[in-house]
Amino acid sequence: MSEKQFTMEEVSKHNREGDLWVIIDSKVFDLSKFATMHPGGLSVLLDEEIAGKDATEAFFSLHRYEVLVRPQYKRLQIGCIAGQAQQIHPRPVGGLSKVPYAEATWLTAGYFSPYFKNHHVKFQVAYRKFVEEVIVPDGQAREEDGKRPSQSVFDEMAKLNIIAMRLGPGPHLKGRTLMGGIVKPEEFDYFHELIMGQEMSRAHARGYNDGLGGGTYIGLPPIINFGKPALRDKIVEEVFSGKKLCALAITEAFAGSDVAGLKCHAKKVEGGYKVTGTKVSCKWITNGTFADYFTVGCRSDEGGLTVLLIERGPGVETKPIKTPYSPTAGTAYITFEDVFVPAENLLGQENKGLQVILSNFNHERWGMTTASISAQRLIVEECLKWVNQRKVFGKPLHSQAVIRSKLAAMISRVESAQNWLESITYQMNHMKYKDQAEYLAGPIALLKKYATETAQETARDAVQVFGGRGITKTGMGRLIEHYHRTVPFDAVLGGAEDVLGDLGVRQALRKMPKDARL
Repeated sequence: MSEKQFTMEEVSKHNREGDLWVIIDSKVFDLSKFATMHPGGLSVLLDEEIAGKDATEAFFSLHRYEVLVRPQYKRLQIGCIAGQAQQIHPRPVGGLSKVPYAEATWLTAGYFSPYFKNHHVKFQVAYRKFVEEVIVPDGQAREEDGKRPSQSVFDEMAKLNIIAMRLGPGPHLKGRTLMGGIVKPEEFDYFHELIMGQEMSRAHARGYNDGLGGGTYIGLPPIINFGKPALRDKIVEEVFSGKKLCALAITEAFAGSDVAGLKCHAKKVEGGYKVTGTKVSCKWITNGTFADYFTVGCRSDEGGLTVLLIERGPGVETKPIKTPYSPTAGTAYITFEDVFVPAENLLGQENKGLQVILSNFNHERWGMTTASISAQRLIVEECLKWVNQRKVFGKPLHSQAVIRSKLAAMISRVESAQNWLESITYQMNHMKYKDQAEYLAGPIALLKKYATETAQETARDAVQVFGGRGITKTGMGRLIEHYHRTVPFDAVLGGAEDVLGDLGVRQALRKMPKDARL
């Protein structure tokens, strides 16, 4: 059924209280009954430049496109203007943005990449569609109500083996059908994982992203790599099926980046260990409030570091910790009080737990960096759109030189970080895991430091570009506000910026040739 058509002259006659029409991008809306409920007041709609007129420019200076497609507003549309075509077309679900620098270069028409192959492109298309159809709606809802991510999302992820793929390439993918068969297990590499990390940022829900298995991403690898086969296989299948979650419980109130300072104690007893941490408990543990398994670093009787897998049960207590981002992340304070842990739950060897803990740090930090960079890129896109539609002093906001300067800095930061990331990812694909520890620990640490520092600069600049809207939780700048509020998490999780910077430099100095002179 075709839309009813009106002329501009017909619409212009409906310009008063009780009989009020407007035109937005060739569509005609009857606001007669809605006008008195308008958040900005009736007077805004009765303005002589809006009532009965084409209000497209005014609308998009105050509202995001998403307002037009909400059911309660969409029903106000009564037709369209004869002879006019819709000019504003939002990016289709799963599609690519045409805004400059909104996509990484390898996804931009006319550009080429030495890294990404055809199967990467197919994977990206399918994964973005999944993120926007399944994850984004739940992410936005849970970010608001603070509840844990919906079980239905975990179930859908499990069907496509997304939970397994999030841990990167490896034997754990063997025999699995990945993303409906788009990529084979033996083809899956770190660039596929990079795509996953970057596409997840589209949820614009920082707490939810961590809640959707952030603890598993860092808590399960030690179980896979150091757990006894029976224990490993049981937990892997439970987690990959979406039924259980892990958490890495290493950080304590007195030990953060200094992992060697852990004080949680594991006393050896008959058949296993008795763990207590009531005085010095694990803190800031992602997914801790709802995780089923905890990978825990403990001090042994000999003073060495031992890593144990602890299942939620008697003696394990988790309490939520309030942070600037949503409770949906499940950030927790955990105490262990005389918890019995069977001997078979030992990960690795007694008193050699530091190796277990450190083994996953490079991959963890690299993964966090993929998301940090893509989140920054999405903010660049928001700013480019805004300066193009926002008018100041009768001209587009981008007519101001200071605004163009901020945009130039934002673009330079995100593009440099993306290219460094892709270079390191290429090395990861061609190095054994042991070699990655030797050659890439420093560069990954420095990249994460650079990415999170520049992200905070971009967040600050974005707020200045959006003005008051950039610090408002709803409306035009809501994504800017959310980013500015939650961006410090990336700078702390996985190691503070100063610690990572020092790590990168110390590794470089250890490799300095003894005969190097100016």
